[in-house]
Amino acid sequence: MAKMISWARPHIRRLSPSTSSRMTVIQYNTRLRELIKTGYLGDARSLFDSMPRRDEISWTTLISGYVGAMDISEAFALFSVMRVQPALRVDHFVLSLLLKACTLVMNPNLGESVHGYAIKTGEANSLYVGSALLDMYTKAGRIELGYRIFDEMPLKNVISWTALINGLISCGHCREAVSCFAEMCKSEVQCNGHTFAIILKACADLDALSCGREIHTQIIKKGFDASSFVANSLATMYNKCRKFDNAVHLLERMATQDVVSWTTIITTYIQMGMEESAFEAFLRMKRSDATPDEYTYGAVISACASLSRTKCGEQLHAQVLCKGLSNSLPVANSIISMYSKLGQLSSALTIFHEITKRDIVSWNTIVTGYSQEGCGEEAFELLSWIRIEGLTPTESTLAVVLTVCSNMAILKQGMQLHALVLSLGLEQAPTIQSALINMYAKCGSIKEAYKIFDAATKYDIVVWTTMINGYAEHGYSHEAIDLFEKLASVGLRPDPVTYIGILTACSHAGLIDLGFNYFDSMSREQRINPSREHYGCMIDLLCRAGRLDEAEHMIKRMPYEHNDVVWSTLLRACNINGDVDRGRRIAEHILELDPNCAGTHIALATVYSAKERWTDAEEMRKMMKSKGVTKEPGWSWIMVKDCVSTFAAGDQSHSHSEELYGVLNFLCSQETSVQDVVSLVYDIED
Repeated sequence: MAKMISWARPHIRRLSPSTSSRMTVIQYNTRLRELIKTGYLGDARSLFDSMPRRDEISWTTLISGYVGAMDISEAFALFSVMRVQPALRVDHFVLSLLLKACTLVMNPNLGESVHGYAIKTGEANSLYVGSALLDMYTKAGRIELGYRIFDEMPLKNVISWTALINGLISCGHCREAVSCFAEMCKSEVQCNGHTFAIILKACADLDALSCGREIHTQIIKKGFDASSFVANSLATMYNKCRKFDNAVHLLERMATQDVVSWTTIITTYIQMGMEESAFEAFLRMKRSDATPDEYTYGAVISACASLSRTKCGEQLHAQVLCKGLSNSLPVANSIISMYSKLGQLSSALTIFHEITKRDIVSWNTIVTGYSQEGCGEEAFELLSWIRIEGLTPTESTLAVVLTVCSNMAILKQGMQLHALVLSLGLEQAPTIQSALINMYAKCGSIKEAYKIFDAATKYDIVVWTTMINGYAEHGYSHEAIDLFEKLASVGLRPDPVTYIGILTACSHAGLIDLGFNYFDSMSREQRINPSREHYGCMIDLLCRAGRLDEAEHMIKRMPYEHNDVVWSTLLRACNINGDVDRGRRIAEHILELDPNCAGTHIALATVYSAKERWTDAEEMRKMMKSKGVTKEPGWSWIMVKDCVSTFAAGDQSHSHSEELYGVLNFLCSQETSVQDVVSLVYDIED
């Protein structure tokens, strides 16, 4: 083993006195750089301390090593010793390194002392020091000071321009960054690949596709499109601007793809809903020279959940365990999400507890998993633990738990979450607003829902769609239509979900002509192809109006597979309208699709009973019994004193079932006053 170590690190063996005496400062500095470059900073320090003579390069090299290792205190300790050496001169290279260190640890106050020293020594006008100062101040949010440093620089090159643009983007001033880039293009300074990659990020954050395309043209003209770094930034820009085809085309035609390129290809396919293509890209990546990293595995594992590929997900889980990536947060969070979506909450919770350092994304993922499985109490408990851990719930966390309140129609807890939203100052976030509107609407408080909508300061199509759907579900069809008609005046375009809401409103109000007008305008004006759900709304509209011939004709000509949902809508309409022959034909068709559909058997039996065809109705019920088909009982719930109680027909599992049935029998047996019932309930509580 000792021989192996000696062979692997020949450059750190101890020097004999004779060898040491023959080495020049240049040779010492070369060895010093080699040690730092290979990661042996401790050995480099030992060599530095043993050097008989050190020049500026020796000191600068070691300071650079400590800055690279994020050991800022030791870097400044060396600087303090260096600057008092009479034979040494602290030049702009050392100062720019120290300013870089201050930027890395976000300590502009320490950087100000370096700035003062640079002014005192006359190095402040240096291009390197000026660019480092510019980078530090802008990234610290001190934009005006950054601009002043930039304006006072006697010479500006690509590094200083890029530092200013990068600092503006880091502070969220993307529009100013684009303006600055335009000024740079007008000057004689030529952009490099790093400048292009940074400004593309600003275009992506601004959703400025046209600007991004103009920069893409410049990149091609200047020959930077062959750079994988620039190409990856271009693909990211197209992704964020929802031009996924452009991103894939750009990445797939690259001569050599690195790990970032492959990961971007995989995530792009997933965003396009093409998970199979994402898996194919992952397999091609495995056959290439690129090695998947934590972000690659995080992306491809998320695709497993979308495709419900449990075995594939488990195999990938095994791979990350073998590669030692299981503690990586992107990977662990994706695994939690995958198991949650596949219904394996116990496995998801196990992974969650195994994470040594959980971030807010980890908490969001497990909360979402329990919420989607309808485990409301566990979701609320996890939300409490988030706050106990000292973390602040994010918009997505609160939106998910508000959805639980919506699904369970628990208004009191929803209002408590609303108070938490207000205390965190998140009431103007579109995600939160739509979740609150949905919660209040689902809980029956449509006026409160409208208050949230009316208080919104930004126009967002999701928020408007949620309010339109809320009105439609509550039968406020004219209010929903009025909101829909105002979309254009506020600069919003309806999306597919918006059309589902407005078509539902027309269906509930019996507005057939208006409903068809909206249905036709989807493809004619908005270029939205009607989905199965849109056809379902139109079929429901025709069925409610009693136009069964037209409804059946629409089902037969819709460009989708005829599932049992649309046929069941028509079957219920046959029951209401007493159309026995059509009802029987449709029921037989549904039973071909789903022979054990209890609802279809019952609906057809009801149709027969309505026409007093008792024999046929009895035959249908006998058929259900012979097939062993049973109707799933309906159930309801109520929350009392923060405890959810569920009830189903004939169920006696409730802890107070004896008392509850006593009240029910009491109500059914005789005429009972409200006062009698109240008295009996108080007796049970006591």
